[in-house]
Amino acid sequence: MTHSHLPARDAFVARHPEVRHVINGRDWGAIRTGDSGPALILIPGTLGRADIFWQQIEALDGRARILALSYPGSGGIADWAEDVAGLIKAQNLEGAVVLGSSLGGYLAQYLTATQPDLVSGLVAANTLASVTGIEQMPPYSLDLIQTPIDDLRAGFSTGLATWTTPDHPNALLAELLLQEVAARIPEAELRARLNALKTGPEIPRQQLSAEAIHIVESGDDHLISPPMQAALRGALPGSRCFHLTWGSHFPYVTRPMEYTALLEEVLNLAPTTAVTWPKGQDVRL
Repeated sequence: MTHSHLPARDAFVARHPEVRHVINGRDWGAIRTGDSGPALILIPGTLGRADIFWQQIEALDGRARILALSYPGSGGIADWAEDVAGLIKAQNLEGAVVLGSSLGGYLAQYLTATQPDLVSGLVAANTLASVTGIEQMPPYSLDLIQTPIDDLRAGFSTGLATWTTPDHPNALLAELLLQEVAARIPEAELRARLNALKTGPEIPRQQLSAEAIHIVESGDDHLISPPMQAALRGALPGSRCFHLTWGSHFPYVTRPMEYTALLEEVLNLAPTTAVTWPKGQDVRL
């Protein structure tokens, strides 16, 4: 692993440590950058803190006002949507585009559906349209409050360990995520993240226009299957879909230039990468 992600991520964290924000009694972590340009909210999935988007935050430095978030150790989807709305107002980021990945994508959809006047757009990335039946799948089938935390962590680390061979295309990603599982996500936060999806409400119909909604999906996503991807497209009809033929469940880490390029397009910023997404409704790279 001669090009580990960890030194770059850690250097970013040293420059941009999380700042704590208590809202509605819940303690959020946040990284806030930029004083001008369009507003962008970044919400990670279960295995990620605000800094998991470090490559996009750095690439958009000076061109966008960014608020990247880390979850609190309590609450659920509806609670968090209220919290994030409060943070958007407190940071004067009304009219933001909200990008959420995985768990964050479900939260982002709920937020934009319930508070459409607060935002200008949605990017639903590597996520699902409904949590119906999720309680039947591990780890959600477990008692997420009482199961020993080491068992919950082991469920993630055992799966990620299969990616750690030097020739595996996701070896560097696995190194990063194993650190998240082992040390960087406290017990209360991990339990809350898992339980939020297990107990999540169904998402109301979006009131934003189709032109304001974008989807991101990966062809090799091991968590969001093709039927789940199709269901999301069905729930967000007319939305533009950015399809990465490869990139895993975490394409913002594995394909940072392509991810930055799609964000530049969504935010109407001048392109800065060598990547150009094709024109059209369903585009692939």
